[in-house]
Amino acid sequence: MSDLIWFDPGLCLIGGRWQAPLTGQHVPLVDPSDGSRLAMIARGGGGDIDAAVQAAQRARDGDWGRMTALARGRILTRIGQEVLARADDLAQLEARDVGKPLTQARADAVALGRYLEFYGGAADKVHGQTIPYQEGYTVYTLREAHGVTGHIVPWNYPMQIIGRSVGAALAMGNACVLKPAEEACLTALAFADICLGAGLPDGALNVVPGLGPEAGAALSAHPGVQHISFTGSVRTGALIQQAAGANVVPVTLELGGKSPQLVFDDADLDAALPFLVNAGIQNAGQTCSASSRILVQRGIYEAVKTRMADAYHALDVGPAIQDRRLGPLISARQKQIVEGFIAQGADLPCAAMGAVDADAPDGGFYVRPHLFADVPPDHPLAQQEVFGPVQVLIPFDTEAEALRIANGTDYGLVASVWTESGARQMRLARALKAGQVFINNYGAGGGVELPFGGVGKSGHGREKGFEALFGFSQLKTVAAYHGSVETGEMT
Repeated sequence: MSDLIWFDPGLCLIGGRWQAPLTGQHVPLVDPSDGSRLAMIARGGGGDIDAAVQAAQRARDGDWGRMTALARGRILTRIGQEVLARADDLAQLEARDVGKPLTQARADAVALGRYLEFYGGAADKVHGQTIPYQEGYTVYTLREAHGVTGHIVPWNYPMQIIGRSVGAALAMGNACVLKPAEEACLTALAFADICLGAGLPDGALNVVPGLGPEAGAALSAHPGVQHISFTGSVRTGALIQQAAGANVVPVTLELGGKSPQLVFDDADLDAALPFLVNAGIQNAGQTCSASSRILVQRGIYEAVKTRMADAYHALDVGPAIQDRRLGPLISARQKQIVEGFIAQGADLPCAAMGAVDADAPDGGFYVRPHLFADVPPDHPLAQQEVFGPVQVLIPFDTEAEALRIANGTDYGLVASVWTESGARQMRLARALKAGQVFINNYGAGGGVELPFGGVGKSGHGREKGFEALFGFSQLKTVAAYHGSVETGEMT
C-alpha cells in the first residue's frame, strides 16, 4: 500500500503546511478487505482544530477572501482537472481504505472531479436580486460567504461528499476545515495535496484527521466556525446541531434514510429490476440513500420477488481490489451491527442471499446480501436503517396503502415510483415525504446538478447543485435611499 500513498498520512494540513498533530498521537487505518493495517493517521485534537480554524480565518482575511469569484472558479476547475487526471490513483486509495469495489471507487473519483468542475463554473454565476420598492429607493441583495465552514465527512463516500460540500463552500469564498472520518482518511488527504499543487491559497482548505468525539466535537463547538456541514448518523447529527446551536451557527445535516421504491402493476419490470437491486446493494448497502424497502403491488409481487431473488443469487462479495459486485463492510463493528439486524429477520422468509467468495480473506468484514420477503411495514428491518446489504420486500394493494407505508418511517431522503400512469406519477411525487423523488429511475445517475437532502430524521438543508451554493452563503439586503428626480432630492 505504501507505494500508492504519495503523501504522509500521519500529518494534518493546516495553513498550507503539513504538520504533526499537536496531540502527538496517531490511530491505525484498517483495510476492510483483509483486516490488515494500511497506515497510521493523525489523531488530531482540539488544539489542531483551533489552529486550523485560525488558519482558515487568515485565508478569509487575506488572498482567498479578496479573490474574485472568477479567480476562485478557475482554481476549482484546475483542481477538478487534476482529480480526473489522477482518478485511478484515487480509486486505488478509496478501494483499499473503504473496501469499495474498484469500479465504484473510480466512479467516486470521477464524481469528485465533476463536482469541482461544476462549482468552478458556477462560482461567478451566483447573483443577487434587485427588489422593486418605494419611490426613492434602490434595493438589492448580495450573496456573501459565511466565513469559516466546518465539514465533517463520513467514511462511506469520502470523495463524493468532499466534492459536494467543500467544493460548494470554496466556490462561495468560504475557507474550510475538513474533519474526515477516522475509518477512511486517505482520499481526503490526497485531495488536500492535489489542492495545494493546483494553487489553492494556504489556509483555504485545512484537514485535521481524528476521532469524532475529539476533533469532530471540537470543530462543531468552535466559536470561530460560521457554518457546519455534516453527513452521518442521526445521533451524531443531533449532537453536532446542539454544539453548533450554542454559537448560533447554521448546520446542514444529511443523515440516515429508509428509502422506498414503489412498484405498481403497470411498471416496466425489465427497466426497474436493475434499479431495484443496485440501489440497495451499492457500496454493500452503506449508502444513506440506499433503497432498502421495495414496495410491490400484489398483482406482480411474486414476479418481482422471483426476479430479485435470481439477481441476488448472482451477487458475489469479495476483496475491493478484485472488483466484485460488493466489497466488505467498513469495519468489524459495522459487520456486527448488520449481522444483528439480519438476526432480527430470522422470523421472516429469506427470499435469497448472495455469496461471499471462497477465497475472501478471513480477516475481512464480509456479509452476505440478504433479501427478505413478506416483511410487515412495522418490522425493525422495515423501519430502521441497517446500513448494509439488506433489502425487504413489502406487498401492497392500493396506491393509498403504498403511500402510507412509504411515508411510515422517521426518514425521508429518497423515494422512487415505478408506474406508466402519468397522473399517479404526479400524485405520488407530491405526496411522498422525501427530499428527492425519482420517476421510473433511481438516483438519476448521481446528479451533481440535483439538490440533495432530506426531511424528518434524514436531516435538513440541501447539498449539490446551485442550492448548495445558497446554503454556503448568507443573504444581505441593501436598501439605498437616493430620493427622486421629481422632488429634486438627488443632491
